Amino acid sequence: MSSLPTVEIAINGAFITRRWEQPDNWMRLTRETGFPAHSFCGDVLDPFFSGDRAFQQEQAAAVKEAAKNYGVTICDYYTGVATHRFHGLSHSDARARERMADWIMEAALLAVEMGTDLLGGHWDAFSCEVLADPQATEAAMQRMFVTFRDLASRLRSTGIRALMQEQMYIPSEKPWTIAECEEFLIKVNAEKGDSIPVICTLDVGHMAGMHYGLKGRDLDYLEWLRQFGACSEVIHLQQTTADASHHWPFTSEFNAKGDISIEKTLEAVRESHRNYANSPVSRVLPTVSHHWLVAELIPGSTKTEDKILNELKETSKYLREYIPEGGLQL
Repeated sequence: MSSLPTVEIAINGAFITRRWEQPDNWMRLTRETGFPAHSFCGDVLDPFFSGDRAFQQEQAAAVKEAAKNYGVTICDYYTGVATHRFHGLSHSDARARERMADWIMEAALLAVEMGTDLLGGHWDAFSCEVLADPQATEAAMQRMFVTFRDLASRLRSTGIRALMQEQMYIPSEKPWTIAECEEFLIKVNAEKGDSIPVICTLDVGHMAGMHYGLKGRDLDYLEWLRQFGACSEVIHLQQTTADASHHWPFTSEFNAKGDISIEKTLEAVRESHRNYANSPVSRVLPTVSHHWLVAELIPGSTKTEDKILNELKETSKYLREYIPEGGLQL
C-alpha cells in the first residue's frame, strides 16, 4: 500500500424505488438523512425500462446537478432487483448473454453521465438444469469468465474505472463461496491488458449459504472481509441475522436482533490490508485506497415513508459512531 486506505459511508438508493420520482428529492433526502454519498440504484433509473434514451440522459444530468447542489457524491451505479431475475451473463444462448451485456453497457453511460466511474451489481443466475450437471456448471462458469473479460475490455471506452460483481449466498448466483470468489477474481483479471479491473462487492449479509449446505468460513462475513476486503472498493452494510439477508437498518430495534458489528467489520478490513500480499488475488488486483461502506437498506412495501426516513437517519447516526464526518483512515 502506498498510503493508508480511507472509509466513508453511503446510502443505496433502494429506499427511493416506487416512492420518489424527482432527482432533486433523491439527493435532498440522501443529505437530510445524514449520508454524504449515494449509491445509485438501477431500479430507480433503468436503461431498459425507464423511458427513452433522451429521458434517461435528462434524468442522469439532473442527478449530477442535484448531487452537486446538496454536496452528495454519487459513489457508484448499482443494479437493483430487476437484473437478478434473469439467467443472463452465463446463459447457454449467446443472445441472452449479449442482451444482458447491452444492459451493462447502457448502464455504464448513465453512470458516467451522473458523475461516477464505478458500475456494479449482479446480472445472472445459473439455472437448475445447469447446476444439476457438474460439466454444464463448469461450462457456464467459463462462459461467465469470458463474458466478464469481454465487458472489462468494452467498458474502458465509456469512462467506467472498475466493474464490480457482487458475491451472493446461493449456488445459482456466483460467486457464492470464498473459493469461487478467489477463482473469479483471478480468472477475469489474469490477462487484463488495457481492460478495466473486475472486482467484487462484499455484502456482510450474504453468507447465508447454510440453506444449501455451506459450512465453516463461507458462513462468516468477517472471513470474507479478511480475504477480499482490501481489494473491494464497495462493501454493502445491512443489519441481519446469520441465516438470512434481511437488509435491516442499523437502529436500536434491529441492532438488538442482528449479528453485524461495524467495529468488527472495520477490523476485518484492516486485517485484509495487512495480509493482502499473501493472497493469490494480490497478483492480479492491487489494494484499493478508498472503501465505500454502503448501507443497503431495502424497506418493505408497507413501511411508511416517515418510518423509512427515520430509520435512515438513525442508521447514519449509528454509523457515525465508528466513521466520523470526512471518513476514517484505517
